[in-house]
Amino acid sequence: MAERAPYRPREAYRTWRTISTRWMDNDAYGHVNNTVYYSWFDTVVNGYLVDAGVLDIATSPTICVVVETGCRYAQSVTFPQGVEAGIRVVHTGLSSVRYEVGLFIAGTRTAAAEGYFVHVHVDRESRRPLAFTPEWRSALIAISV
Repeated sequence: MAERAPYRPREAYRTWRTISTRWMDNDAYGHVNNTVYYSWFDTVVNGYLVDAGVLDIATSPTICVVVETGCRYAQSVTFPQGVEAGIRVVHTGLSSVRYEVGLFIAGTRTAAAEGYFVHVHVDRESRRPLAFTPEWRSALIAISV
């Protein structure tokens, strides 16, 4: 059996967002359910895009849709822990981008989980892929490694 790659350190990420866990995030096993992590990935990346000024959730003529995602878990997160999410871009194509997100329990050095997802930039109405505009590309380059 192959060894797992080590988790990335905090220094590997280019920008950060804070997440507050909620009581309802815990599952019957007493920790945050795995599906919540995917929600966090989507939330922190889209929050970054909104703050970067390239995405208006309600009115942007283009949006991004998730076409691939994955996560690996190192330790449990529970309510009421805070989570610090590090974000980085590792690949940008003509109309797609791969983000990696590290989730750290507030104040810790080691990731509790890390994941990725791939966005495709599309026309809001037709859902057909569109090349990133210079503004989009600039926002993605700002957090690229």
